[in-house]
Amino acid sequence: MALTLIKNGILVDGTSDEPNGPIHVLVEGDRIREVSTTPIRNSKARVIDLVGRTLMPGLIDCHVHVVATTPDFRANAKLPNSIVSARSVKILNAMLMRGFTSVRDLGGADIGLVMAIEEGTIAGPRLIICGKALSQSGGNCDYRGRFHNRSVNYYPDRLGALGRVCDGVSEVRRSVREEIKGGASFIKLMANGGVSARNNPIDHFGFSREEIATAVEEAKSAETYCVAHLYTNEAIARCIKLGVRCVEHGNFIQPETAALMKKKGAVSVPTLVTYEALSQMRQNLICPLRSSRR
Repeated sequence: MALTLIKNGILVDGTSDEPNGPIHVLVEGDRIREVSTTPIRNSKARVIDLVGRTLMPGLIDCHVHVVATTPDFRANAKLPNSIVSARSVKILNAMLMRGFTSVRDLGGADIGLVMAIEEGTIAGPRLIICGKALSQSGGNCDYRGRFHNRSVNYYPDRLGALGRVCDGVSEVRRSVREEIKGGASFIKLMANGGVSARNNPIDHFGFSREEIATAVEEAKSAETYCVAHLYTNEAIARCIKLGVRCVEHGNFIQPETAALMKKKGAVSVPTLVTYEALSQMRQNLICPLRSSRR
């Protein structure tokens, strides 16, 4: 395997309060073979001299939308797949250039983007996907608006759509199976309203208990798990009791629900800055934010 020797870098690895260095690292293929504070000598290695620069492990972002090329998700869902794909290439490359070597997409990205990165066709971080997020009619990923009655079958094949719509136990079951067949590593449920949804205030529940339990069951059958878009305390507790393993956002969680999550072995991925930005953008829209269920 190819050898790369990185020398004279200042190391920031999170194990100490201050940077360490200079440090020397020998990489074989995609594996770190040796790390040393003294020079490493290897005549076969390609040498990268980092004098005056910093070396650190790749960053991981656990909640991204690499196909969200505009903050108007309804408009994004209508864009041609070709332009969404082209813009996503730029988004992925920019993530990599900012130091992110792994990202977890929470709705929209498909297996084609994963394949393009893995085969080297495009430059981007390792991409872990849930496929399309699952939403009920009128939920966070129903982009039709109040006066549009287009079939929701429009969404699954739109690369710019972050999610798809399914109603009832049988539709949820089929949708979970289809997303897993399509390459999803886990399943996302839109189980609460949100700050970006015009017709779905933040304190609305998404899906019935039976629908959520069905999604959890199907994910377990495929040896994976369900995450859920959640903001309010009551909605979070509801999903954790039904077997959801990860809370995305979770802004209004209360101590007793956090304790329940710990007991159940569930985790949370907070997105506090994004919530603040989106809430400011929504101030002039018709449907106000509400958060009575906290």
